[in-house]
Amino acid sequence: MSQKVLLNSKEVDITLHRLACQLIENHDDFSETALIGIQPRGKFLANRLAQMLTKDYNIKNILLGHLDITFFRDDFRRGEKPLEANTTEIDFIVEDKNVVFIDDVLYTGRSIRSALSAIQSFGRPNNIELLTLIDRRFSRHLPIQPNYKGRQVDAIDNQKVKVNWAENEGEDSVYLIDK
Repeated sequence: MSQKVLLNSKEVDITLHRLACQLIENHDDFSETALIGIQPRGKFLANRLAQMLTKDYNIKNILLGHLDITFFRDDFRRGEKPLEANTTEIDFIVEDKNVVFIDDVLYTGRSIRSALSAIQSFGRPNNIELLTLIDRRFSRHLPIQPNYKGRQVDAIDNQKVKVNWAENEGEDSVYLIDK
């Protein structure tokens, strides 16, 4: 098994700042916008972006939530072992808000399809956008594309993109791993 560094810590930081600036360009003061991290891995990216927007760009009162999609997945009954759900933490109504789904890697698009179903429990958003750190563009099973992407990666099916966060794995980095 070999691995290649796609983004190191400094490159992850630069990419996150670029994504934050793109969000500011499109959402101004975020008064009508909610950031929703898709559990489990999108939570780290959503938290980091919200923190960056607040501290580095002085955006106040950001609505930040985390959405569990486990039981909205089209494959949740197909596995051998029972799935373990994550927590949904959305303490606001998304009705008429501009929602930005945030996930670390966009692969087949099935997680985003699940998130589209799951978010309906919290209201009907005015608009939904997608922000992803890594876009595996040639692996899509559904016609889903990101509005904001940190880096586009052309990976074949026997390769995995692994995003590490300092909060979880002790470093910010992105690897392409040959299985």
